[in-house]
Amino acid sequence: KGLESIVLEKSEKLRATGACIIVQPNGWRALHQLGIASKLRQTALPIQSGHYITVKDGKHTDLPVGNGGECRCLRRSDLMKTLAEELPPNTVRLGCKVVSIKVDANTSAYSILHLHDGTMLMPRVIIGCDGVNSVVASIVGLNSSRHFSTCAIRGVTHYQTLHPFGTAFYLFDKDGVRLGLLPINHNDVYWFLTRKLTSTADSMVSKDQRLIKESTVEAIKGFPNHITEMINNSDVDSLHLTDQMRYRAPWDLLRTKFCKGSVTLAGDALHAMAPFLAQGGSASLEDAVVLARCLSQNMGIALDPTGMKAARAALDQYAKERKMRVFWLSLETFVVGTMHDTSALLVRGLCIITQIILFRDKIANTRYDCGRL
Repeated sequence: KGLESIVLEKSEKLRATGACIIVQPNGWRALHQLGIASKLRQTALPIQSGHYITVKDGKHTDLPVGNGGECRCLRRSDLMKTLAEELPPNTVRLGCKVVSIKVDANTSAYSILHLHDGTMLMPRVIIGCDGVNSVVASIVGLNSSRHFSTCAIRGVTHYQTLHPFGTAFYLFDKDGVRLGLLPINHNDVYWFLTRKLTSTADSMVSKDQRLIKESTVEAIKGFPNHITEMINNSDVDSLHLTDQMRYRAPWDLLRTKFCKGSVTLAGDALHAMAPFLAQGGSASLEDAVVLARCLSQNMGIALDPTGMKAARAALDQYAKERKMRVFWLSLETFVVGTMHDTSALLVRGLCIITQIILFRDKIANTRYDCGRL
């Protein structure tokens, strides 16, 4: 949109933790607006059907995947690389750690970023995209993220010949252990597993990728042989265990403004969601489109030499537009996550009733359109 921006990344390289990201129709609409959808489509197959299988009795149920619109499983590295390649040179500054942020919400002064090398920056707008444990979120006024007592393991398996899953999403369920898999292309399959957290053991396992594989194989005892074989043949370097699946409480999002002065939030820093709906990434792409649009629409405010009035008007507009969208996504994620997380029959029953009343349409959130850039 012609607005100069920089990305401060503390890592020495672009990170892609988590192996892959599921992008649903609403995410593809955002990628189209960002101009990279066609390029990313070349890296991943469309998911055209979904199957839910209970392992104990082998019962199959169709899942509403694919028929609701475009859904693909992208390698995070492909997404990150494609996004970065579209930016002007030197936009992304790697190995750049923010030491402190000074925010003046009451005057027209710029907020100030102090970097580890002594550099001081005074950007017109600061966007906190610093993840589930966001420091910027505390500045804005959001409470700390919370966590479910469920952990998630993710990995990728490469097949020398064609894998047997076609273009379908499979979800296997047995005694509270769920394993899902989605093809990336004809040879690579992304899989994820959720199970109850064993805090001490999982904290140790998460630091060793070979132990992650061993614990996954142990968790899927009784699953079909081809699933066990898939885990055994997975790429060790792709394995990642999240021992605390964090989320923002939906009621916190409802009562918080999302911005303070010239500082706002986007991505997981704003709406951390456990991956039960596979919407965290797509919602973050929506944030990008909406925020850029709001900034560009407000930068022409007259009699605003510092640009601060325009910046605040843009952030207010952004917060207003995103609030209910991220609230409903977060609420549905919270309900689904709580249902899987608890053994209390009453709580599970309340979650089921809430889903029937509020979220009967399982793919309603994928129809959302963030609009034009």
